[in-house]
Amino acid sequence: MGKAVYHDIYLELKKEIDEDHYAFKEMLPTEHVLVERFHCSRNTVRRAISELVKDGYVQSVRGKGVMVIHQHESIEFMFGGVESMKESLTRNHKTFQTKVVHFEELTVDAVLSEKTRLPIGTDVYYIKRLRLVEDEALILDVNYFDREVVRDLTPEKAAQSIYEYIEEELRVKIVTSKRYIVVEKALTDDKEYLDLAGYDCLAVVKNYAYDADGTMFEYTESRHRPDRFVFFDSAQRLK
Repeated sequence: MGKAVYHDIYLELKKEIDEDHYAFKEMLPTEHVLVERFHCSRNTVRRAISELVKDGYVQSVRGKGVMVIHQHESIEFMFGGVESMKESLTRNHKTFQTKVVHFEELTVDAVLSEKTRLPIGTDVYYIKRLRLVEDEALILDVNYFDREVVRDLTPEKAAQSIYEYIEEELRVKIVTSKRYIVVEKALTDDKEYLDLAGYDCLAVVKNYAYDADGTMFEYTESRHRPDRFVFFDSAQRLK
């Protein structure tokens, strides 16, 4: 069985967990049941399960089977994956809305280059997008996109998914994302746009994204209210 087969099984089981078909701490069907359901080999099922383990969705429990360990209470963002905000919130079953509160074109100067790592003289779109999650203003994204790579961007497109626009319309492949997570005091924009619920600091994710040619085309700061911020990864201890 090729990669497409086990990957399809992985996606189907992941979708069912995301949709609570299998609840937290519930056991997945046995290998035998999954083999019959998907008409494949045990090895193919095991490869699909291993992908779910890597993503932190399930855990193998000796003598019992495979248990679901994924929960939906928090807004969980993947630390290791390259995932858009829209994809993250959809995966977390959260209703959301994006409002573009600022959109302009500018050229990177020395000060901005030091902040963003974009070369001096780069023409960029400078955008601020407010993310309302279940009617609460929880995230403020501050974006700088290289206009040579992300061509013809508009406020209307920015209000949807910029990553979808980049990949599906511009056919630019997003390959690498480097992230740094820091805690910062709330700034004037944070206080103006976000429902801070009394907090005076935020969890800030600084993201540097690269395309298939190795060009850094994006610097973004995602500014999160700290009580609704969860970044996760999954690892297995090897003995």
